[in-house]
Amino acid sequence: MTVPVSLNTRQQNILGATVRHYIATARPVGSEALVEDLRPRVSPATIRNVMGFLEKSGLLFQPHTSAGRVPSDTGYRVYVDHLVKPSEERARQMDTMLANKLDPESYSLEAILRGATQILSTLSGYIALVTMPQTVMVSLRHLQLVSVDVGRLMMVVVLDSYATQSILVDLPTADGSDINEQLMEQELQILSNFLNHHLRGRSLIEIADLDWSELGRQFDRYADLLRNALEDLNDRTRDSLASQMFVTGVAEVLRRHPEFGEVEQVQPIVHLLEAEQEQLCALIFDGDELSRDRRITIRIGSENPLEPMKSCTLISTPYHCGEGSAGSIGMLGPTRMVYEDAIALVEATAGYLSDALS
Repeated sequence: MTVPVSLNTRQQNILGATVRHYIATARPVGSEALVEDLRPRVSPATIRNVMGFLEKSGLLFQPHTSAGRVPSDTGYRVYVDHLVKPSEERARQMDTMLANKLDPESYSLEAILRGATQILSTLSGYIALVTMPQTVMVSLRHLQLVSVDVGRLMMVVVLDSYATQSILVDLPTADGSDINEQLMEQELQILSNFLNHHLRGRSLIEIADLDWSELGRQFDRYADLLRNALEDLNDRTRDSLASQMFVTGVAEVLRRHPEFGEVEQVQPIVHLLEAEQEQLCALIFDGDELSRDRRITIRIGSENPLEPMKSCTLISTPYHCGEGSAGSIGMLGPTRMVYEDAIALVEATAGYLSDALS
């Protein structure tokens, strides 16, 4: 979104005061309402002139001719980019609550993610979202190879989350008639033990990228089959996790914010959260954007590509495991959002999850 003008200090102060007053009241802001908010004091006539300039510049608008002014999406953008400082107090509050309520040593990964999302939505009053860690975080707990038929075996894999996957593997047809079932069972058990010894605790991405010559010559005939099966497992798990997301705080947003008081306004958002999570998940977990250099992404109103979110702000940032991005934490609310608090809370939550996973 292009900002059409450069603002001097007075114009910035009046824009900031207008945005903060509208966020607090949800009512159009007139010049008289800002007299007490501005330091140094400015006359109502000067405030009206500046607000008129900000309206002509596209940063404010009047919903009705007799009403005061409210921020446009562009006005919010200028406010967020140039006038907002995340609240250190809210960040400390979030850090304290997460540390007191969630112990990474005692809770499962899923419980930590759910708990952090619930705390974020409770403190902020907005919808909190967190994507499950992608396959960079999914590791192998146990693997077993089982013969199910002549020339066919099944690879059963237990992941660190205790989720189980199974894949059928066809052996080369040339070997099928020569297979001794007893020897096959022994060989598969030896191979299962060997693989567990070398692969347990490794992420699926690591396993898929292994140099399979390390299996040794005695298992050469299985190497390509196992490599293909594990690569398939990696793809399937990634596709499954890509759309897994925890969402909390919907009822709280509907209760607190008048923007969502009308059924026709809120139905598309609820439908998006319930039935089209894949689209939303792809938006907050953008693999091309997730890096250590990126702190936070804020999409305001019309900047959101999904139609139901055109009246909302989406704040998101990645959480990490080591140097790699694992998933994203997000917050969805009205554009009339307390950005100082929201940004601080999202960043604090992402920092906690990164520390917990590491």
